[in-house]
Amino acid sequence: MSGPSKVRNKQASGFSLVELLVVLLILGVVTGAIYAQISAVQQRGRTEQVKLDYMQESRDFVDQFFRDINQIGYPNSRMIDTTTGLWSPALSNPLINDSRMAVGLVKADAQEIRFEGDIAGTGKVQSVVYKLNGSGTCTLCFQRSQTDKASGDPLTGQTQNWGTEINDVVNPAIFSYFKADGTQVTGLPVDMSTAAGAQILASIKSIQINVRVQNAAVFDPKTRQPIEMTFEGEVSVNNCSMVANGQPMSCR
Repeated sequence: MSGPSKVRNKQASGFSLVELLVVLLILGVVTGAIYAQISAVQQRGRTEQVKLDYMQESRDFVDQFFRDINQIGYPNSRMIDTTTGLWSPALSNPLINDSRMAVGLVKADAQEIRFEGDIAGTGKVQSVVYKLNGSGTCTLCFQRSQTDKASGDPLTGQTQNWGTEINDVVNPAIFSYFKADGTQVTGLPVDMSTAAGAQILASIKSIQINVRVQNAAVFDPKTRQPIEMTFEGEVSVNNCSMVANGQPMSCR
């Protein structure tokens, strides 16, 4: 007869509580690192999208300014025979007030520029204004207005229709003006309301534009500074001005 059966006690195998806690700690650290990287990538993506939007908005606006300024002062009395009696209705007196004549530069300031020209290429003269907070409703907006010129004073007799704009502009000095010899125009603002101002306007041959935008609500994830972008450029002006006499004009 066989002997009594012997039952072998097997000790249960598994992880101890300490080992489980260590594993959970490691998993927590790894998971936290992964989420931190995902968050950083998402924040970087949002920042780059804001930068891209700023870049596109600002570049389009500055390109629009360059296109507009190339049409400055056309058509005007220095290009057209105003002595003929074939004008119907008759030309205004003074000619600068006639809606069919573009006087050129009307006002030059660090925050604002006003001028007239056939901007749309239709033969009609438009009054154009670029101004920081032109509408008076947003202090950080650089805005543009374009309206058909009305017969009247180019400086005070025109209405504005504010349209396209750049937001979050932080530099107050946007425009700089230079004469043909490279001398920078000082004593801004100048406009056509005085003989001295008209002479200065007629002497301007190039304009520099500098626009700096900053979004204080969006930070660069690396520098922790608000994102900022600057756009600048310079354009030569075919300044065929009607506002002053005695200036050498290329259109003569």
